[in-house]
Amino acid sequence: MNIKGRSFLTLKDFTPEEIGGLIDLAADLKAKKKQGIFGNSLAHKNVALIFEKTSTRTRCAFTVGAVDEGGHPEYLGIHDIQLGGKESVADTARVLGRMFDGIEFRGFKHSTVEELAQYAGVPVWNGLTDDYHPTQILADFLTIREQFGRLKGINFCFLGDGRNNMANSFLVGCGKMGVNLTIIAPKSLWPQEDLVELAKGYAAEAGSTITITEDMNAVEGQDVLYTDVWASMGEEDKTAERVALLRPYQINSEVMAKTGKKETIFMHCLPAVKGNEVTEEVFESEQSVVFDEAENRMHTIKAVMVATIGD
Repeated sequence: MNIKGRSFLTLKDFTPEEIGGLIDLAADLKAKKKQGIFGNSLAHKNVALIFEKTSTRTRCAFTVGAVDEGGHPEYLGIHDIQLGGKESVADTARVLGRMFDGIEFRGFKHSTVEELAQYAGVPVWNGLTDDYHPTQILADFLTIREQFGRLKGINFCFLGDGRNNMANSFLVGCGKMGVNLTIIAPKSLWPQEDLVELAKGYAAEAGSTITITEDMNAVEGQDVLYTDVWASMGEEDKTAERVALLRPYQINSEVMAKTGKKETIFMHCLPAVKGNEVTEEVFESEQSVVFDEAENRMHTIKAVMVATIGD
């Protein structure tokens, strides 16, 4: 795998071999960190961390990951720089690209991270946009591989808002990596048809399936049940409407049992609204791997930085 100098905006831009290579690298970096072995591949490298949206895991993962490898992370909140306000995105990109070796962006419009990547002249990493959350998918895939020893052929089920950035990202990621994806959501929250068709093309090549349904019986035989908040950042005004619409799609003990597999795991990108998309009982159960998943954000994000700007 050689992705040096490339931006990381969506998994559409990477081959299955490259995605697998990033997961392998993350696993290696994780094992070394557990042994107290740290690299210096980011020595004398400076990374800009631009945040329009608040963050726990993404901010901390980029910060700790950079420092672990000898780099310097600089946090730039919406009140710290002129991005899109007094200064255009393109101009901000060209300024930061002269000073930093890599730029992370977490915010609203996907077009913003694309414009940063177009003009910065250095790798730009998507820490989350309204459309995609690719670093989360890497962490999820590492977690699944740790649990089952493989990705290919795993039955993965996402329940809830089927057109949010996580569902979009799983369509791409599962399609490319040969994971059988089922999205269970009300029809009004199904993903865009063109993205589903793209994902089905990836899946056909990888030998897996993509299924979109309203039927909760589709949880049967699933290895992973995954959910996310019912109202994404910036959609808080729709919370009451979403709760009413998505209540039947809550992951609870009955739904977990319905898979028919004791080894089925529960996953969530966090933060969770317990009592909405998942019950406290499932969240705290032995089947829940949410904190392994949260830790793996750091190892996979570190892998992205090392692979794209590291020495």
